[in-house]
Amino acid sequence: MKRAYIFPGQGAQFVGMGKDLYDNNEEAKKLFEKANDILGFRITDLMFEGTEEDLKQTKVTQPAIFLHSVILAKSLGDDFKPDMVAGHSLGEFSALVAAGALSFEDGLRLVAKRAQAMQKACEANPSTMAAVIALPNEKVEEICESIDHVVAPANYNCPGQLVISGTHEGIDEACEKLLAAGAKRAMKLKVGGAFHSPLMMPAQEELTEAIEAAEIKEPICPVYQNVDAKPHTDPKEIKENLIKQLTAPVKWTQDVEAMIADGADEFIELGPGNVLQGLVKKINRAVSTSGKQ
Repeated sequence: MKRAYIFPGQGAQFVGMGKDLYDNNEEAKKLFEKANDILGFRITDLMFEGTEEDLKQTKVTQPAIFLHSVILAKSLGDDFKPDMVAGHSLGEFSALVAAGALSFEDGLRLVAKRAQAMQKACEANPSTMAAVIALPNEKVEEICESIDHVVAPANYNCPGQLVISGTHEGIDEACEKLLAAGAKRAMKLKVGGAFHSPLMMPAQEELTEAIEAAEIKEPICPVYQNVDAKPHTDPKEIKENLIKQLTAPVKWTQDVEAMIADGADEFIELGPGNVLQGLVKKINRAVSTSGKQ
């Protein structure tokens, strides 16, 4: 029996996230306050008592989810004994900190910089994403390649659910073609831009220097990264994959399948929401899933 801890990405946030941890765990409270100092604003006020609009700002959303997930992992103390970890997009940073590859402080600074860089890239290149339901991955990939505008697969979430990213024109054209090809749904998402696509190249360039400068150690267990869905413990490889992650698709289905192939039969989601538990069940119903938030 092997235990995999998994960490959610953007979209899992909710008002009140992390408040129980802050109120009932002295160590957690210290880490939240340290985060307020590092970020230069009281993110805890926005997490605990802000509005949904406050939490939707990328510069708030990403650090908020990261903090909730990482502080949850740390609050488990000696009970946190992962055989492997993985995170969905932003959640990969949470996974790396939880597994000891990145310090709490460096992880938070990188996530804050990542959020700002992505926000800037979104403003420079107006773009969006769409969820495609019930069409084979190969067909979605083929249609994306047939379009002259930038459109690319962004999130392989589970069988029958693939999210695509691109320009507004590209996504509109892709949705029409995907529905005509038999997709059950092809709907635009309310997001700030085309995450995990070539349109994030300016953000990747901005983040590269910060990732290269960060100290990454060997983690306490393998980290299954989004870019190639393979287990990694080598700090150099981890850095290279983190840099590629912004413009490459999140291979979540492949990540989960690889962890199961390597013996994982229990998946525990740490952080807001339970989206990843649902995706894991859609990938393989035989494994056990649970979560803490």
